[in-house]
Amino acid sequence: MYKLSRLAALLVAGTLVSAPALAADKGKAFVTVNGQAIPQAVYDTILAEQKAKGVKESPELTNAIKEQLIARELLLQEAKKKGFDKKQDIQLQIEAARQAVLVNAFLADYMKTHAISEAQLKAEYDLIKNSMGSTEYKSRHVLVDKEEDAKAIIAKLDKGEKFSELAKQSKDPGSKDNGGDLGWSSAAAYVKPFGDALGKLKKGEYTKTPVKSDFGYHVIQLDETRPLNPPPFEQIKPQLQQRAGQQKIDSLVKELRDKAKVN
Repeated sequence: MYKLSRLAALLVAGTLVSAPALAADKGKAFVTVNGQAIPQAVYDTILAEQKAKGVKESPELTNAIKEQLIARELLLQEAKKKGFDKKQDIQLQIEAARQAVLVNAFLADYMKTHAISEAQLKAEYDLIKNSMGSTEYKSRHVLVDKEEDAKAIIAKLDKGEKFSELAKQSKDPGSKDNGGDLGWSSAAAYVKPFGDALGKLKKGEYTKTPVKSDFGYHVIQLDETRPLNPPPFEQIKPQLQQRAGQQKIDSLVKELRDKAKVN
């Protein structure tokens, strides 16, 4: 059974902004509530959105959409009776939502006309894969603010103290309680000074001098290495598409910003 609640959150809350945008349509009415017509185009738009999500069209789905559109219209009418549509803060929110719809529609069209090719995605994949190198490292570190503190840690390691115990004084909350363990990763995944130092260590070695980065001073130990096997192209293709799409949008915004007159 198709549950009405699956649509309720979207319809009543008004997040299906396409429906209000069509409210001024003078075409055929899908349903009339207290004399206010809800256009057929509103129903058609919502139905198409549901079908795109894999929901099968059925009389039950039609009734679910109808009941929730009625519920939203009734609540909308009550909101207007109370004067919420005249409140300045509400008007600002409505305008912000209108602008968001327009921007999203423009960007969707822009991405259709500036589609990212399979060749571009594969080239990006190869670039990332090559930058990662052929080795994966299992390492741990201690991160402190002062160079002298890092030197003191190295001195204690030289005397045989355990790295896992010294890591408790690290300011890295993600690894300090786990012996400084950073898990497996390529050297390229870290900031450059850290990655460069890691790539020079042999199994079981730790850095004999502090490694400075924007985060502070690191003492790094290499536990293990193994060949790096990057995920296949098809597995990360969606992430590559998202990244490439964002880069296109960023480039567009920069281009528009450079041409704009801003006072």
